[in-house]
Amino acid sequence: MTDQHAELDAALERVIEAARGHLAAVKAAEGRIDDDDVWQAYVTLNNASYEYDELLLDAFGEVTPWDVESIDPDEADERFGVGLGGVDGTEPEDPHPHVVSVRQRRDYRVPSVAALVRVAEAARRSGLPEDEEDAEPVETVGEAVLELLQAGDGSLGALDIPELDPLDGVVMVSEVAAPLDLESYGEEDAAGPFAPAGEDRLVGRLDEHPFMPLDDEVEHSS
Repeated sequence: MTDQHAELDAALERVIEAARGHLAAVKAAEGRIDDDDVWQAYVTLNNASYEYDELLLDAFGEVTPWDVESIDPDEADERFGVGLGGVDGTEPEDPHPHVVSVRQRRDYRVPSVAALVRVAEAARRSGLPEDEEDAEPVETVGEAVLELLQAGDGSLGALDIPELDPLDGVVMVSEVAAPLDLESYGEEDAAGPFAPAGEDRLVGRLDEHPFMPLDDEVEHSS
């Protein structure tokens, strides 16, 4: 029984040591995703916990709260695509793209320019500091729409207002080789940031159509 206790004590020490090693690796990684050192320390801690749990069960019929299974590091790296890297120390190739581009366009009809401008000017005034009372007037339809986007969260949802009637729209999803570099395009370049590069791969597109009430619904509501 003494030898059995010594084996359990040694296994527990390995768990404690592995837990400290895992914490040190996590701190050193500073939030990096799929860090190799964190992954190795995780596997070591997992397997040390599994070994201790098995020994405790064999010796006393007791278990720990740790519901873990033994991990083969090589098989896990191959399955999850993280961890130890290639044999020569290089990172394994990732068959999945790192950047996905979502391009969206939606058009709107403006039933009343005056009503749209009033809403935009109200949004502009609400964004002024408390010590400023006067806001520059909104002079164009485009300026009004831009003001509403800036006053909202920047998404097209900020334009879901009665003063704009949504028309058709389209969303394009592409896998791209590199992220958007805004410094490569001038402020007056309206097409460049949206133009796909030669190596971009279009995944698909979603056509958007505004909801139109059925004729009988219109009759009932009138």
